[in-house]
Amino acid sequence: MIKVFLCEDEFVVREGIKKNIDWAGNGYEFTGEASDGELALPLIRKLEPDIIITDIKMPFMDGLELSRIVKKELPFAEIVILSGYEEFDYAKQAISIGVAQYLTKPISGADLLRELDLLRDKIEKSKEERALKEKFKKEMEENDRRERSTLFRHLVSGNYPVTELIDTAGRLGMDLSAMWYNIILLFIKSEHHEIEEYSKSSVTIDERIDEIAKETGCITFDRDLEGKALLIMGDSDRELASRQKQIVEMIESVFADFSHVRYNGGIGKSVNRLSRLNESYENAGRALANRFFVTESGFFDTDMYVQGESVQDGNFDISSVDAKRIDKSNVSKFLKLGNREEVSYYVSEFAKSVGEDALRSYIFRQYITMDVFFAVSSFIEELSGKKPSDIIKEVTKEALESPQSTVDYIRQILDGAISFRDSIATNRYKEIVDEAVKFIEENYADEELSLNQLASHVNVSPNHLSTIFSQKTGQTFIRYLTEYRMGKAKEMLKCTSMRSSEISEAVGYKDPHYFSYTFKKTVGMTPTNYRGSSSNDEDEG
Repeated sequence: MIKVFLCEDEFVVREGIKKNIDWAGNGYEFTGEASDGELALPLIRKLEPDIIITDIKMPFMDGLELSRIVKKELPFAEIVILSGYEEFDYAKQAISIGVAQYLTKPISGADLLRELDLLRDKIEKSKEERALKEKFKKEMEENDRRERSTLFRHLVSGNYPVTELIDTAGRLGMDLSAMWYNIILLFIKSEHHEIEEYSKSSVTIDERIDEIAKETGCITFDRDLEGKALLIMGDSDRELASRQKQIVEMIESVFADFSHVRYNGGIGKSVNRLSRLNESYENAGRALANRFFVTESGFFDTDMYVQGESVQDGNFDISSVDAKRIDKSNVSKFLKLGNREEVSYYVSEFAKSVGEDALRSYIFRQYITMDVFFAVSSFIEELSGKKPSDIIKEVTKEALESPQSTVDYIRQILDGAISFRDSIATNRYKEIVDEAVKFIEENYADEELSLNQLASHVNVSPNHLSTIFSQKTGQTFIRYLTEYRMGKAKEMLKCTSMRSSEISEAVGYKDPHYFSYTFKKTVGMTPTNYRGSSSNDEDEG
């Protein structure tokens, strides 16, 4: 029903309009009334009527002033002004505000109803158009997620102008204005698979973290295959720290319901400029690298695991080295779960665990270098059966020459091993995407086909599938599905006599209005116009 609100200061007139029209019988809902604009405004804000009938001359706030405010706050509301004044100036002001009808009093109920009926079609068409736009926007949310991921990479690179970042964020519906910023990196991944498998748990966790972000006013970003990032903002360092603590506690409570899921978070250092966000990101990355040295879930910050002061004589106490953190199994864990971006962070934390004093000892440098080398060699052989020497450099005297050369060598062979791992995984990704494309081609007519359904079929988490699908096809899942459906629709329009409504259902749209809207949005013309066009017209469209 179309909702109507009445604002009229004359009681008799107000009662006459309210009671002399069978509102419900004519498809209207009379939602409320007020005697002046000041009383009407809060009610209108609450009720959001489709049509507002208002007198032009009222005490406290007149009809023109009320109309100005309403059109600004509720642009889709239609306003009908009633006036006993016929001066042209009033009508001119009403038109400039965007008032739909300017009627003179007295007016009969039948005449008013006739004028309202003229607005009904306009309102219903506007509502339908907005509903279609909203549905299309919701379907295209995956495209927004990909754009958000790109924005995050730009935010933390330190290479983009702040004005450009703020403009891009604004276009995506994000407000980056704040006095202080910090980043939390969150990593959730199975230790047994290079790709996170599909599960209802992973979908639920992702949704609940997004809910936490909305509740606390922070912004989440998908980091492709590296997990999620949360951008926390506040007006002071203290407020930021408090909000950060709250978010960490809320995330921990989420995982308390999923004890079988392993998670780790890296907390950055707060910064007071958006242009310094890369510093916060670097610190969060270093903190998150500690996940390879522990077995339990939890959050880390950059103040953890710092070694004590070094001694000057080059001797060291072997008991000061944290054996658990330099265990070869931690290297194996990093090779399975880490990414190239994290190599520097991991090696930095590894060197901290060893300690400057230990690295000064040639014998100890030799020991830890060989330990890492054998871990990397074993990983390469298990992964591919290839000789490690085909992939990484063997240990040389130069690699052991100094603490820095040892650290550089370890960094080099880890980077080489992970690059090799990723090249193998690329083939696995291709198989997954090929299977996903095949499933789309076989099931595009199913209106319920979604990213989650597709992820379940190929046994990959939705976020991971979204990432690798985009990488391999150059399109998001929803964009690919929509274009595939539109391609099939175009074939049917040109090669069959099927009605547009039949084609709509055949390509996965039960609502023919939404099919037409989507077709026009993607093809550039309506299905009817497309059917009647020549190939040249189509190219131009």
